[in-house]
Amino acid sequence: MKTQYYTASSIDGFIADQENSLGWLLSRNVDQNGPMAYPGFFAEVGALAMGATTYQWLLDNHDGPWPYTIPSWVFTHRSFPAPSGDVRFTHEPIEGVHREMTTAAAGKNLWIVGGGGLAGQFADAGLLDEVWVQYAPVSLGAGAPLLTRRVELELIDLARNGDLACARYRVVRP
Repeated sequence: MKTQYYTASSIDGFIADQENSLGWLLSRNVDQNGPMAYPGFFAEVGALAMGATTYQWLLDNHDGPWPYTIPSWVFTHRSFPAPSGDVRFTHEPIEGVHREMTTAAAGKNLWIVGGGGLAGQFADAGLLDEVWVQYAPVSLGAGAPLLTRRVELELIDLARNGDLACARYRVVRP
């Protein structure tokens, strides 16, 4: 079981533009059966966590029912409507929630959906194992950063999938 931050980024390190849009990413050519593609990654995930901004983006941009059938945690101090599905809102410390997520995942991996601040909090607690980044061929200049703090990484896999340069890193712990 691993705790993994899987996301896409511009080549200058932003996961969303200044308007919190992913339009720059959603138009890219990607082989869903190709290397490091989302379906293969997600097949190994048993629980996920996201921050309030990511949750709000899903509410604003996803039509239909909650897109995940696995237990999901939203780290927030804000009040949100709860979708139909196993969504748990929390502002508890990362360590305790990670234990709950690990139990709920039943041996499968944990996915830190976003954003970079939340992934950094898991890294600060020594609980982030890997960072997977799908780099899109665009520079945004500003926006939501891939990570909001220093995290040492070791490259363990590299591939091309359509328009994306895909990299998988192991978090290097002191």
